[in-house]
Amino acid sequence: MRDLDLTTLRLYIAVCETRNMAHAARAANLVGSAVSKRLAQLEENVGVPLLQRRRHGVEPTPAGLTLLEHARDMLATASRIEQAMAGYASGVRGEVRVLASASVMAESLADDVAEFLALPAHRDIQVRMDERISPDIVRSVREGAASLGICWDAADTSGLQTAPYRTDTLTVALHPSHPLASRTSLVYADTLDYEQVSLPVSSAVHVMLARAAATAGKRVRHRVVVTNFEAALRVVRANLAICVVPREVAASYLAVYGLRCIPLNEPWAERRFTICYREGDTLSAAARLLIAYLRQDEQ
Repeated sequence: MRDLDLTTLRLYIAVCETRNMAHAARAANLVGSAVSKRLAQLEENVGVPLLQRRRHGVEPTPAGLTLLEHARDMLATASRIEQAMAGYASGVRGEVRVLASASVMAESLADDVAEFLALPAHRDIQVRMDERISPDIVRSVREGAASLGICWDAADTSGLQTAPYRTDTLTVALHPSHPLASRTSLVYADTLDYEQVSLPVSSAVHVMLARAAATAGKRVRHRVVVTNFEAALRVVRANLAICVVPREVAASYLAVYGLRCIPLNEPWAERRFTICYREGDTLSAAARLLIAYLRQDEQ
């Protein structure tokens, strides 16, 4: 199949929406025969009938409806490419508000945003970041209170567009004198006989660990509840409790605090993070540029 022509796809969409070649031709300032010829070439290109001729117009065949859906997606993507390239060419102004989970804030987001803002084309863009728990992130993006959010992909992001960001791996941080410190790996059930440092009860990690404990027939023994990983690791350093923490966060504290970090042998220990944002034309050019820079599936 030859490459699809965007101009022809625009005409095809117009014909499907109006159900009339003459109307679509007038809207595009073309003669009807030119539109008919382009659509005939399109059908030859894809190898299947796309339109059924009726007494008072045309309507798409089942194959035509499938092409219509993809054609709309292709034109939307082309429009986003044009906007993004225009931003690089002329520079984009604006502020982007980003909400991110504690893990994302502690691990990589600051560095990624700093690199984004260092590009000459982004010199007039401002990015404001706030830490939230995953449910609040998703709700705020849905309500339009933030341009985009970055959270664990276990969060319910239905109704939003998503793109992959980064991954991390959960481990168990503990004091060198702890009874589990000599282990080379742990399952989460191994930790449940010991007191733990926890994040707020509404956080995605807290909910996940509570479910894992319930599956093991036990409960998490919360000794301290903190709002960030640095505070959690200080508690661990004092040998007051152990903590489930991302390896990427713990790495910078292990030598300074003299802690042990034991791999967690669980299927949910490797987490994927996702960028979520609203559909449609609500995103600014600056926000679209940031999403394109942060998303990891094309890097």
